Amino acid sequence: MKTVFNILLGLCICALIYICYASIMGPINFEKEKKVRDAKVIARLMDIRKAQQEFRNVNRGPYTANFDTLIDFVKNGKLPFVAKEGTLTDKQLEDGLTERKAMAIINKAKKTNKWDEVKKNGLENFKRDTLWVNVLDTVFPKGFNADSMRFVPFGNGAQFMMATKNDTTKSGAPLNLLEVKTPYTVYLNGLDKQEIVNLIDVQEKLSKYPGLMIGSLETPNNNAGNWE
Repeated sequence: MKTVFNILLGLCICALIYICYASIMGPINFEKEKKVRDAKVIARLMDIRKAQQEFRNVNRGPYTANFDTLIDFVKNGKLPFVAKEGTLTDKQLEDGLTERKAMAIINKAKKTNKWDEVKKNGLENFKRDTLWVNVLDTVFPKGFNADSMRFVPFGNGAQFMMATKNDTTKSGAPLNLLEVKTPYTVYLNGLDKQEIVNLIDVQEKLSKYPGLMIGSLETPNNNAGNWE
């Protein structure tokens, strides 16, 4: 009987040690894995932000809420790149010459084939040519997979929620807003459920989005991430 009691006592002690260990290491392991997943999701959100910014710059309009459109732009779109040759001297700048004025003089000479004004202003070696380069080769690293942008890392095929809003400011200026987000429940799926519940509860009490996101449809924030 004494032997059985000692065995049971030993098992209870082992169980208590495990429970104590789990209670300490559980949150630590959760936070460690969360950081890994956060980093992957943030990197993907930043890629989307870069693509949206270039999309808007090129099209001189609002962002797109459609991933098919955005991905097609990244894969097939082009960006203007100004190749520069020569610079204006201090004397030329003091005389009121600007790059725009210099190019106007050069373009006029090309149309009329009269180069006297170009020579007079010392612009023989001044060139500004606009080239068009691929978005995929310019904005993103080699081997970047544009098709993956829509998918949430660790999300088992889930896609980011992306929305846009076009409005005007009080002064009448156009206001283009973008919001891209994914909740904790999507990319932390498979980790400790209670830790996820606790994390969501904290964010909601702070009136913050329970997940990761860039931009906002409510408040203009220059597409900042909620982790920044």
